[in-house]
Amino acid sequence: MAILNSIRKRGVFLIIIIALALFSFILADVIRNGGFSSEKSQTTVATVNGNDIDREEFMREVEATQRTLGPNGTTSQAMNRVWDSKLRTVLLEEQFEKLGLSAEKEQISNALRANLGTNPTFLNEAGVFDEGKLQEYIASVKSTGGSTYQQWLDFEKSTEDNILQNSYFNMIKGGLRSTINEGEQEYRFENDKLNLQYVMIPYSKIADEDVAVSEEEIRSYVKGHVSEFEVDSKVDIQYVSFSEDPSADDITAAKSKMADLLKERIEYSDTIAGFGQTTDHVEFVNANSDKAFVDRWMFKKDLPKAIADSLYANISVGSVYGPYQLDNTFNLSKIVETKQLPDSIQSKHILIRYEGSLRAASDMKRSKEDAKKLADSILNVVKRDKSKFEMLAAGFSDDSSNKTRGGDLGYNPPGRMVPAFDSFTIDNKPGTLGIVETDFGYHVIQVTDHKNLQKAVKVATVVKEIEASEKTLNDIFSNASKFEVAVKDGDFSTLAEERGIEVKPVNKIGELDANIPGIGNNRTIINWGFDEESKVGDVKRFSIPNGYVIAQLTRKDPKGLMSVAEASSVVTPILRNEKKAKKIRESVSGTTLQEIATSQNVRVQTATAITMAAPTIPGGGPEVAVIGASFGKKAGEETDFIDGKAGVYKVRVLAVNKAPDLENYATYANQLNAKVTPAVNNTVYQALKKAAKIEDNRANFF
Repeated sequence: MAILNSIRKRGVFLIIIIALALFSFILADVIRNGGFSSEKSQTTVATVNGNDIDREEFMREVEATQRTLGPNGTTSQAMNRVWDSKLRTVLLEEQFEKLGLSAEKEQISNALRANLGTNPTFLNEAGVFDEGKLQEYIASVKSTGGSTYQQWLDFEKSTEDNILQNSYFNMIKGGLRSTINEGEQEYRFENDKLNLQYVMIPYSKIADEDVAVSEEEIRSYVKGHVSEFEVDSKVDIQYVSFSEDPSADDITAAKSKMADLLKERIEYSDTIAGFGQTTDHVEFVNANSDKAFVDRWMFKKDLPKAIADSLYANISVGSVYGPYQLDNTFNLSKIVETKQLPDSIQSKHILIRYEGSLRAASDMKRSKEDAKKLADSILNVVKRDKSKFEMLAAGFSDDSSNKTRGGDLGYNPPGRMVPAFDSFTIDNKPGTLGIVETDFGYHVIQVTDHKNLQKAVKVATVVKEIEASEKTLNDIFSNASKFEVAVKDGDFSTLAEERGIEVKPVNKIGELDANIPGIGNNRTIINWGFDEESKVGDVKRFSIPNGYVIAQLTRKDPKGLMSVAEASSVVTPILRNEKKAKKIRESVSGTTLQEIATSQNVRVQTATAITMAAPTIPGGGPEVAVIGASFGKKAGEETDFIDGKAGVYKVRVLAVNKAPDLENYATYANQLNAKVTPAVNNTVYQALKKAAKIEDNRANFF
């Protein structure tokens, strides 16, 4: 009771303490999330010059883009593509608004007419673009709604954006026209020439170890050249892998199970023939194999190299080869049939599609019955006169890829065409005509040639993946867990070496990277590395498709200037050469080129026909500063000492050979325009991007 009374007396004081504690908790969360925008950072992909890019719309476009990329496209590729498009749109629309640019209705109509001018949907009976048909189409898709109408709106928006971009960039290009004076300067750069005498004292004359460059000097240089050494956030990790690979015992057991398929066995009082005795190869393979039976003729080149000789030459029909191991599978192969077949078949066809057949045009109205009648009619004509095949193909075939070639499909190996078509061309001699039905429609076919008759085989193959056993999987998990525990109190590399496990370092991982060498696409590990809670030295276990990875965070650099260690490889040679140049100048004696050369144990050299457009000195390479200074001198004059790329120079100009004046320098002005104009679009965009204030939250959703 006394305690309760004490609390009541201090009630206001306790409320204040609790409020302060709650406020400090909220403040800590705000600070951790970069201010009071943590909610915004979860709903906004980025803010570009104050313009928000919405997360939901952005991710919808990423998903759509990934579908267009196909099965090999990654989320990273799709996100980068959409990001570039969105960023470009935001930056350019900002410029359009500042300049008051707009796409007028007439401009949009003209652009749509140009883009859709060959689309049959919008052409009238005379084959001319019809504005009325366009309006009918828009009204139709609008009334039905859904994705089709949205696609049309997106197309219209894209057309409008293209108009605005063309106007914007054309305005810029119009202001970048080179003048006649600039054309004359370009002419002089290319054609005015100097003959020089020079002494070059190479930096290599002084050993690198004799010129020390301190870390403080590198740091100072980096701070003085900020734009050249800015870097994004990076992390380094090292990791070890525990792959769920089958053990030696697993491989032995898998081979034994495969060998058992050669034996007869009894199931529910029924005797099941072994692979060698069965006559129903399709059923046996499909019932016992991880891969279905493939009914296909194969030549020696089509068989796996490791077994091609044995299967093709040494195994008779009905004989079994195996069990044999290919990669991570055990296999049994049985020759089912052999035959002499051409390895290349030439044929031609006239394809008659019908409504509902594969790849039939949306406006196809021909019925299946009418298609068959037309195919029969064409066959009758070509049977009477084969020379009419090409003409009929051009007039009737629905296969636009070859109708202009008379339906010629060229030479193809067996198995290239759909099965029914393939069988017809294989089983019939050159010259044979006939009709074959496939999912594409009715084909009027003529076999025209067979090449290179040789032995072909049909093979029934039972394939079984070699899988890790439950015991093996448990052992791998146990080993990974033990290592994870051990490295929390020990040295990662030492413990890995003691266990014979290879440590793989991965450096300079970016916040938006997706691929980790040796692991593949794994955003989970990268997000962990950049998480605010993750500290250098932390260790964590991750599941990957084929096992586990134990990763350690070894470095974590925030966005900012490159570290001294990273910058050293670039900065050290620059600073070292500056110091060498100073030493060389101090060691020089004499005033003439020959005296200087003698004092430095080098020789006086000559260079002729040097131009500003190609500022290269023989033996020294590109030396822009040296050539630029030389062009500022008259014949007979000498430059001061010049610090070049390869060494310290002193130059005497022997002759200045000016090119003759031209009446007009427009050609050279146009050359400058031709150099600049193609790069304008990208150069302007990069400049806008560099100047933009971008808050990028993509890593929060990726």
